[in-house]
Parts: sequence; structure tokens; C-alpha cells
Amino acid sequence: MLFGGHCSGGVKRALDKAAEIGADAVQLFAQSPRAWRFPAHDPADLAAFREGSRESGVPAFVHAIYLVNVASPEDVVYDKSVATLLDTVRAACAIGAEGVVFHVGSHLGAGFETGLARAVPGIRRVLDACDECEDDTWLLMENSAGAGGTIGRSLEELGTLFERLDGHPRLGVCLDSCHLWVSGYDVTDPDELDRAVARTDELIGLDRLRVLHVNDTPSELGSNRDRHANVGEGVLGDGMGVFLSHPAFQELPAILEVPGKDDHGPDADEVRKLRELHDRWTTRSGKRRARKKAKR
Repeated sequence: MLFGGHCSGGVKRALDKAAEIGADAVQLFAQSPRAWRFPAHDPADLAAFREGSRESGVPAFVHAIYLVNVASPEDVVYDKSVATLLDTVRAACAIGAEGVVFHVGSHLGAGFETGLARAVPGIRRVLDACDECEDDTWLLMENSAGAGGTIGRSLEELGTLFERLDGHPRLGVCLDSCHLWVSGYDVTDPDELDRAVARTDELIGLDRLRVLHVNDTPSELGSNRDRHANVGEGVLGDGMGVFLSHPAFQELPAILEVPGKDDHGPDADEVRKLRELHDRWTTRSGKRRARKKAKR
């Protein structure tokens, strides 16, 4: 497993930040997360990131900004969302990123099928841009949290999107521990997590699971409140090791999106705690699974 974090600094500084915190993988924004305007990146900066990622062996993922809503019934928001996703994919391709992680968004009360009718053609356009990439850059649907018309809170909703998009070869998923928890999936319960993993495999395929977001949370199970907490400081606590140690996840990058001790994002201490949690629970999980197998 690769241990990483969402790092500030964009294409100019995120790799340096990842090195500072001891990360094996990095996630970044390619633009300001608070504005639609996409910057005109200097080609030299994009090339430098690509070379730095290749030389260091640190894979990169670009997270689309949270303003994106490709399910929106509002034309202005929808058009900006698709355009921004296209720009994000092109930037991700230029830096040799493994994938672009995004939230589908919300149908804003228009209904799930109406939201799908908006989202599917927009996502198809973005997948066409992935096909044009020199590298194998994927588009990754992240499971969502939140109330209202948010799309992607359940594995079934992600599976429906995957099916409607004909299982495009560059379409994958990112699973977030916090989002699963607040959507009602108890990721601290080994049996329930096994069922969720099996359901993911059935609906989408575990080969399409390309990255994890590993976040604790102060929010209760099924609360639909998307709040992140530092490793071991939320209600998941040590139990997040169940998620982290699942056998299906062991070859994946695990990305922290936590506040850190000073609200500046993941730091070296958070990466250290993540590694230690993984080490403890990988041993514990292996023993539990061996006992369970022996009883059969």
C-alpha cells in the first residue's frame, strides 16, 4: 500500500510537499478550489511535475474542484462543470497523473434519473478526453456524502453510473472511508466491509478501484455529514484500521484528506500514524481471517 496525502501547492509545489511529509503518493488540485477559472499552466511546470513524479516514483492524482456538478439541472453550472472537468483531465494528462477524482454532484431535487440524464453525456465527453491522453489517465468517480440530491452516496448509484457509461475502460472509482461511514456503511465492521467490497466488485469490479481516501470523521454513522478528522481522532478511531487493512486494498494508494494539526492539511505525523495503523491492523486482520477460514 502507498501512503499519501492531498498536498497544497498545485503543480508547482505539491510534489515537494509530498516529499516533506514522507508521502508515497500525492493528490492535488490543478486550480484554485474556490473558483471556476482554470489557470493557464506554464508547460515547463507541467513537464517538471511529470518528470519529478516519474523520477521519485510518487504517483499523482488530481482532484477536481468541489464546485463541479455534472448532474445540475442549471445550464450555467452544468456547462462550467463539464468544461472544468475537461481542463482538469488535460492538466492531469500533461503531468502524467494516474487519474482525476471527482464528485458527480447533485440533481438538486430534480430526481436521480433526471440527474443521470444530465451527468452521463457530460462524463462521456470527459472520458473522450481521457482517451486522448498519452498516458493511462483515468476518470475516477468518488463515493459521495451529504444530504439532498447528492448522487453517488451508495455503491448502487455508482454502479448505475458505471453501467450507463458502458463500463468505459478509463472509468474507475475512488472509495472514501468517511463518505462510506456517513452514508451508512460501517467500515469498522469486518463483515460489513467485506460485503461492501464484494458489492463493489459485483457492480463495478475491483480492478476499477484505483485509489482510496482514508479519512476519520467526527460524524455519526449514516449522518450524511461530510466532516473529516485526523487519524485516530474521530469516531472511527482505531477501527479505521479495518478499512485500511482489507486484503482487496493492499496494492492501492491511500490518500489522506485530513486537516492536520494546524488545519493546513496532512503532515508527516498524520502519514506516520497512518503507516502505524496499517501495520497493526494488517497483522491483526490476517490472524482474524485465518481463524475464520479454519472454522469453515
